[in-house]
Amino acid sequence: MKRPAGKLRSGFTTGAAAAAAAKAALQLLLTGQVPSWVEIAFLTGDTTRIEVHQCRLVESNKARCTVIKDAGDDPDITHGAEIGAMVTLEKRSGVDRIRITGGAGVGVVTKPGLEMPPGQAAITPGPVTMITNSINALLDAHPTDAGIHVEVFVPEGERLAKKTLNARLGIIGGLSILGTTGIVRPMSHEAYVATIEKAMDVARAAGLTHLVLTTGRRSERFAQDRWPELAEESFIQIGDFFQVAMAAAAKRRFSSATLAVFFGKAVKMAQNIPHTHAAKSELTLEALARWTLEQTGNPELAGRIAASNTARHAFDPLQESALPVIVHVAEQARRFAVEFSANKVRVRCVIFNYDGTAAVDTQPDWG
Repeated sequence: MKRPAGKLRSGFTTGAAAAAAAKAALQLLLTGQVPSWVEIAFLTGDTTRIEVHQCRLVESNKARCTVIKDAGDDPDITHGAEIGAMVTLEKRSGVDRIRITGGAGVGVVTKPGLEMPPGQAAITPGPVTMITNSINALLDAHPTDAGIHVEVFVPEGERLAKKTLNARLGIIGGLSILGTTGIVRPMSHEAYVATIEKAMDVARAAGLTHLVLTTGRRSERFAQDRWPELAEESFIQIGDFFQVAMAAAAKRRFSSATLAVFFGKAVKMAQNIPHTHAAKSELTLEALARWTLEQTGNPELAGRIAASNTARHAFDPLQESALPVIVHVAEQARRFAVEFSANKVRVRCVIFNYDGTAAVDTQPDWG
């Protein structure tokens, strides 16, 4: 896709890649010509040309083609991955002319709560629509009475899936084939938010009423060690999406949640910052210094906190001589979490030491 002047370059989703591979394979079967590129339509109505990576006839009625996923300027674990489709012309059965299945490297859904039921390939409705539209567009120009079987595959899908949260969502054995519109917009947070919401859907479908919200893999690992009795689905990595996550939990009627975080994120949460990424909000050490003065009456310590480089730098002296400041941060983070849930979710806040022990727990006796 072209890069507009002065803007980051957009890319295309795994779903769009699968649609392009399927169209290329069918085009080879219907015309006998190996395409170097295919044009596909996104679900926005826009079109793009996608280069075909490999394309060959397997049998007289079967072709295998792949494309290389291009995520544009958006960081994506699947950027550069090979996405393919094996298309077979077969005898039509039933009313559905086009049959779409998952092959090697495409995950299988094993838990309820997702858009696809357990037992089906993890190919979401957007990609199914794009593949179907691409196939139908080609059939309009090259009619055939045959049924069309599209088997989507990802050669490195199982390996790449280990770097995602798929297993937590109950998607086993490979990647999900995703895409709401087919377009990957750089620096968009839609995919991460969708992952949070899907993880909560899975937890709710599993009958859970309590969540443990962490901001990354390390805090999640510490939380899992602290509460080994909780189901794996209980643990949700929310990244920087503080407000979004609490609203999503409330919408799904979770009754309670534990914020299990490090001090730096907790300080931002305690300042009522909806999105806690450094690029979105400055870490206001002045506020932390003000709380230190209010809680301790010690201007010298407050000055040291104000002069700290980071929240982690400020954490050690506070833990040594001013634990009430850390308690105040945890209570404020807890309070704003409840507010972001529209007062529908009961919240506990645990701030971890950097060795995984709890520095502060607002409700240590909470069962």
